[in-house]
Amino acid sequence: MAATRPLQCVIRPVREPAVSLLIQSDLPGLQLLHRGKVRDVYALDAERLLIVATDRLSAFDVVLPDPIPSKGELLTQLSNFWFAQTARLLPNHLTGIAVASVLPTGVDATLYAQRSVVARRLKPVPIEAVARGYLAGSGWKDYQATGHVSGIALPAGLLQAEQLPQPIFTPSTKAAAGSHDETIAFDQVVALIGADLAEQVRGATLALYRHATEYAAQRGILIADTKFEFGTDVTGKLYVMDEMLTSDSSRFWSADAYRTGISPPSYDKQFVRDYLETLRWNKQAPGPRIPPEVIEKTRAKYAEALHRLTA
Repeated sequence: MAATRPLQCVIRPVREPAVSLLIQSDLPGLQLLHRGKVRDVYALDAERLLIVATDRLSAFDVVLPDPIPSKGELLTQLSNFWFAQTARLLPNHLTGIAVASVLPTGVDATLYAQRSVVARRLKPVPIEAVARGYLAGSGWKDYQATGHVSGIALPAGLLQAEQLPQPIFTPSTKAAAGSHDETIAFDQVVALIGADLAEQVRGATLALYRHATEYAAQRGILIADTKFEFGTDVTGKLYVMDEMLTSDSSRFWSADAYRTGISPPSYDKQFVRDYLETLRWNKQAPGPRIPPEVIEKTRAKYAEALHRLTA
């Protein structure tokens, strides 16, 4: 692996939250705009949203019947850490407004404080912006079949989990709950959103990924791949939004356990995916139940990623 250079950045302490459980938010008086695989999004006014990360768990684009306790809090804490780390590279959707100040009267603020953010109301860019630095997951499957990933030709003879010569941008469609994302080539991104915005999104995706991989490597974690979501304001200015470099949106590997030719142990929901792959399930809704021991081990993976990355 390539050597990393020290990063000059401010480390903000992040406290792991106590175990809590929220499967579905309930905020009377607020307009629910969207209930996604994990996040519930409410309108506050014409310029602001309240985004709540629940403990719902999705795998293979299907929301599973069993949640991971505190998952939404762990994801939000890690996202907010990365938003702060990368604000000098690209603005993000955070407003800095306290969640408790916008909750309806009578709602338990302690249940929502660490799993929610007050965000700018942006126009979403309708793609998943994926950066890959290693050959894993669907990228590995595509490479085995075609020698390409998202239309990008890669050198012959690469192994599973091998580091790529340089990070690549491999966008995909944004699927609704129950549907599957599909990898697309850059030309298709241009057709969807225009050449200028496509170039901005690709450049921002790779810049954020490079920054994060350098930082994480110093804490013993390799970021094999990650996906970002972007939005624009009324002037067309680009922001990173939703979640960022979390265990749900990224593939985190321990540098100590990393080797090629296998799918390395990870700090994300790959533990759940691996369990699901042992079942006779067609990866369509409804999803199967998850054993308690898999739920607890998955939660421990999320918590360890938060601890190691935020120190």
